[in-house]
Amino acid sequence: MRLSPAAGHSIQGIFSRTHALKEYFGLYYTSKRQQQYSTSSSPPINSTFPHNDSSNAEERPRWSYTPQRLKMPVRVRLNDARKPWESNSDPKRLDLFYTKLFGPGGDKLLSEEIKWLAITHKSFEQGARGFNDRLAFLGRRIFNLQTNLMLLSSPVSVQSQSINVSEPDERTPFRHPALEGLPNLFHPSLAEILSKERLAAFAASLGMKSIIRWYPRMKHDLNASGIEAVLVTSLYAIVGALALEKGGQVSTELSRKYIIKPLISR
Repeated sequence: MRLSPAAGHSIQGIFSRTHALKEYFGLYYTSKRQQQYSTSSSPPINSTFPHNDSSNAEERPRWSYTPQRLKMPVRVRLNDARKPWESNSDPKRLDLFYTKLFGPGGDKLLSEEIKWLAITHKSFEQGARGFNDRLAFLGRRIFNLQTNLMLLSSPVSVQSQSINVSEPDERTPFRHPALEGLPNLFHPSLAEILSKERLAAFAASLGMKSIIRWYPRMKHDLNASGIEAVLVTSLYAIVGALALEKGGQVSTELSRKYIIKPLISR
């Protein structure tokens, strides 16, 4: 099979360009290798950009610092003359909170990175160190399901019994032992048990306010800045983190025992 002159020239051009690329990248990597061992070579291009990370930055845990290249080179906001807001950076204080929440050994349930991620709001460092929204989404679903199951298996409260009204035509409603706790799902409702105020008060009683990482909109008024929503999101995120790292059974048992049961009994 004979090729036309045009096809032959195009194939020859492809081979010549491929050979040129191989030579270029070969020389490039050779020059980079020489720069590593040379003391008089010019600095690499990346060194011209502002880069203040120390040489051992990779050895530090990711939760403890924001990489320099994730920060804005020019500050947009004016400097605030007041004292800057400081979030918790002490691992011992964080471990103490997890111990209060889950009892002895609670600080060992999650890995170091996830422990910090679960209590980090997206307002902290503009989300440069990660935030807990996705963990909270999963944790909230677990909360709703397990709370409903606990209410369904609980004895019927006096308030729920008082709303039973006899049928006017003396009909007998169907009854089954598995359905005895059904009125608990409505009186009180799930929205009342897992309300933002109740969950935030429970989280605050464990000292969560002092360990969450966030940046309030108004430092002089945390309630107006939405600290209740931040506390609830962090509480949900902890349960979601347990489900991802330890599995559904562990997260279910711990959330029922240490969070949902105290909330129902409050």
